[in-house]
Amino acid sequence: QVQLVESGGGLVQAGGSLRLSCVVSGRTFASVAMGWFRQAPGKEREFVAAIRWRNGNTYYADSVKGRFTVSRDSAKNTVFLQMNSLKPEDTAVYYCAASQRTGAIQAGEAYGYWGQGTQVTVSS
Repeated sequence: QVQLVESGGGLVQAGGSLRLSCVVSGRTFASVAMGWFRQAPGKEREFVAAIRWRNGNTYYADSVKGRFTVSRDSAKNTVFLQMNSLKPEDTAVYYCAASQRTGAIQAGEAYGYWGQGTQVTVSS
């Protein structure tokens, strides 16, 4: 089993920044990549960003490119999502997830473990 715990969400004004963290515990060796997803009220869950543990390759949704940065601290089994220039449409519950797949990791189906989520609210 892999356990994921997110933190760092909150309320911020448009244009502000937040940094989300996701600590991975348990069978951490089973995780090949980490992803961030979000779900706004009344909308489907969507991919935000992902990073591979071994080589650090990153992937982003078009809607967050240039504003969000995903990174990892392998020594601490922690993944981060730095969110800058936040917009009201970024408001959502953000989830981190762990994948054991080596292929495409932009789909939620690639992930077998999920955190409980952290609320991000951006006011206009």
